[in-house]
Amino acid sequence: MDDATDTDGREEPTRTDGGETVTDADIYAPDEEGSEYFESVFRPTNYDELEDAPKTDDYPDQEGSYGMAQGGGYKLFDLPKVPKVRHIVGPSAIMLGAALGSGETLFWPTLIASNGWALWWAFWVGVATQFFINTEIQRWSMATGESIFRAYERVHLVWPWFFLLAGFFHVGWPGWVSGAGEVGAAWVGLDRSLWWAIGIALFIFIYLSYQVHPIIYLVVEKAQTVLMGIAISFAIVLIFIAGAVGQLPSMAVGAFQFGTLPADMDIAVFLGGLAYAGAGGYINLSQSLWAREKGYGMSSYQGRVKNPLIGDEPEAIHENGITFKADELNMRRWRSWWKVVQAEHFLTFVLGLLIVTMSTASVARKFAAGTDEGAIAMWLDVIVPQLGGAVAFFLYGVLFIALFSTQYAILEAFVRNSVDIVYEGFGRARGWNLDRTFWALLTIFTLWGIVIIGARFQQPWILLVIGAAIAGVMMWPYNALTIILNVTKLPEHVQPGWARIVAMWWATGFFGYFSVLLIADQLVSRFGLETFATSPAVAGSSTGAYVLWALAVLVQLYTMYRTATAKMATSGTVDDADVARGFLH
Repeated sequence: MDDATDTDGREEPTRTDGGETVTDADIYAPDEEGSEYFESVFRPTNYDELEDAPKTDDYPDQEGSYGMAQGGGYKLFDLPKVPKVRHIVGPSAIMLGAALGSGETLFWPTLIASNGWALWWAFWVGVATQFFINTEIQRWSMATGESIFRAYERVHLVWPWFFLLAGFFHVGWPGWVSGAGEVGAAWVGLDRSLWWAIGIALFIFIYLSYQVHPIIYLVVEKAQTVLMGIAISFAIVLIFIAGAVGQLPSMAVGAFQFGTLPADMDIAVFLGGLAYAGAGGYINLSQSLWAREKGYGMSSYQGRVKNPLIGDEPEAIHENGITFKADELNMRRWRSWWKVVQAEHFLTFVLGLLIVTMSTASVARKFAAGTDEGAIAMWLDVIVPQLGGAVAFFLYGVLFIALFSTQYAILEAFVRNSVDIVYEGFGRARGWNLDRTFWALLTIFTLWGIVIIGARFQQPWILLVIGAAIAGVMMWPYNALTIILNVTKLPEHVQPGWARIVAMWWATGFFGYFSVLLIADQLVSRFGLETFATSPAVAGSSTGAYVLWALAVLVQLYTMYRTATAKMATSGTVDDADVARGFLH
């Protein structure tokens, strides 16, 4: 491997062996090299000629967990040098755009307007929880170059297909572009009944914009970065010119009213809000694939999906990933990679969510306190008529960009996730071309959206509530599955630390608890099965509800047992593993 050259003439990472001191120059990429990440990075390798990773404790587990799971070996290479945070901004900007049109401008402003700031604790707890969820989803791709769905295959082949089905019910309905169409019509003074025509035009525009660059990911990243900059700027201006700054003291009080839940609150809307305190559901899983497209860690040795209409030669995406040797050089690089990736997600995603939601929720509470309207009707029928021209302009801008950017990201994210599942689970063995499969599903899903919008269904808010609730329930199993994977199948120096394990235990229990409340609520309200009547306090629930609570407890105990025993069993199995550990590792 030393001083080798890959297939495009690029020098491979320089090793520092033989007792030489590893310096910062060995760890961090110079600006010229780091700036390559602005356009994403792919480093081709002679994959078949790389050394095979041994089946030892120093490397990811190669075996499937069950009889039907699909294992596979890894190749060995060095982690690339670590760029600066500003070089790798991208995946979290897309995620922020996917989030704004759901939780941050629809669900949470509606919840706060209806129920008051006593619920604000749940928003910031939800955002903090999703910070850990999203970065744990990225971990596998950074360590192996594989997608999270390929990782789920290593547990059981059914899991990716389960998430594909749930993902379709989550985001298969183009409710965000429908909402953007209605807001856009009101903004420019058109009849709001023309929402469907504007929605179709926006959907076509999104599809065509994807065709302007060979690497579709880069189109989405650049567009979302610009849109998020505008949205955050508009939100900051809005809270001041709308006179909603006076809501901030009440917001601060609500941030510490942990556990407060109004008795008459719609649990489906609340669970949707928890799932959408961030992007939520199927879209969170895209963090793995966007990280791979950007070139985080070992992902830079995997190819990017190209547009077959204008792209050049396809880039190889290997079924089994590439991992790194557990020496001082690589472990120090891993620690630094993990630091910059966490910083990118926090500074872009977490802060962006907080700024926009503080603004929109404050305006909603000031002008629509106690409303029982759906989100879009609340904004357009209750709040906008109370505002002056400039204030209304900035509000329309925030709402339109949020809804449009969400659909812009969701179209690509749904297709990217689904194609990865279908290709790895079915198409690769049959010789399918990944790029063409991506483009074909993108076209089909766009046509599906146009047909649905053209049918003029009149209840986009109800449909968004249903999709959001499914997102929340969906996050229950994949939170458990992700932390089990990252502890049981990754070696000690790459595993999450105890703080992150506990955070993911919390995430599993958090979404499990509210999923039980939602499932029970739907069984009672829609099917009249009173035996499932439940109580947020658990005690006082009916017989069927106790069965659901027992299921949640079993999932929680299993998750905790598998991860705790695996973490203790791997302690001390890799020499000098502490070298790889840093802040919130």
